[in-house]
Amino acid sequence: MWRRLLGRLGLAVSIAFLAMPAGAAEPQVYKLAVVPQFDLRRLQSVWGPIVEQLQNATGAKFELVLEPGIPAFEKGLQAGAYDIAYMNPYHYVIASKRQGYRAILRDVDEMLYGIVVVRKTSAVVDIHALDGLTVAFPSPNAMGAALIPRAEFATKFAIKVKEKYVKSHSSAYLNVLMGEADAAGGIKATFEQQPSEIKDGLRILYETDRYMPHPVAVHPRLSAVMAGKVQAELLALGARPAGAALLAEVPFRRLGIAVDSEYDQLRKLGLDAFYVEP
Repeated sequence: MWRRLLGRLGLAVSIAFLAMPAGAAEPQVYKLAVVPQFDLRRLQSVWGPIVEQLQNATGAKFELVLEPGIPAFEKGLQAGAYDIAYMNPYHYVIASKRQGYRAILRDVDEMLYGIVVVRKTSAVVDIHALDGLTVAFPSPNAMGAALIPRAEFATKFAIKVKEKYVKSHSSAYLNVLMGEADAAGGIKATFEQQPSEIKDGLRILYETDRYMPHPVAVHPRLSAVMAGKVQAELLALGARPAGAALLAEVPFRRLGIAVDSEYDQLRKLGLDAFYVEP
């Protein structure tokens, strides 16, 4: 099946792998890691069936790697510990430079942007009012949820907040609802997937600028054949109604081919000043 789909996709797929350097010996078990935007139980419930589908379709063995927090994921990514990874766009900028990861898939219907939420009853109605207040973030380098908001707080609004890091998007939202923080950084996709008892108690105060979304990327040790299989099978999964429903939980609105050069905008953005080494 993957050969037929690759044929239909044509040059776009082939070109994506021509520049990939030859890697080490092909792994016996492919490690697929996911940036922990949600708690680990939710990630397992979302990605477990996707990995199972990928394994059944390719005949290869895959291990789903779920790290306890974003900094642990970042360390693994920078060490090249994962064969395949779903990461935020700035993670990709760093990982492509340091390890040679190459993007193969992304959401082609949705751009990434950050949001800042406050309690629905909060008196804060303007972003400038956050100056000096506590804002919860998943981690310093969660791009939409922390990196971009922190950069915009400093460069656009000249405000300084008290940063509180709480490991996941869900925890950041909950901190606001429970009164442990005045606001939280997140992204619209994770906010929309919160339980109603959390989402209904919050409101979006601010939306950041838009950027390329999270890619699925592969380490250069994967052969072009295996990288092509992974790409083609995930595209095929998204083309089926049941598969599209699985991918919607990631969330992907519509999965399509990613190209490394699409992330050059981020490479030129100057976010190094706000990036924190894990």
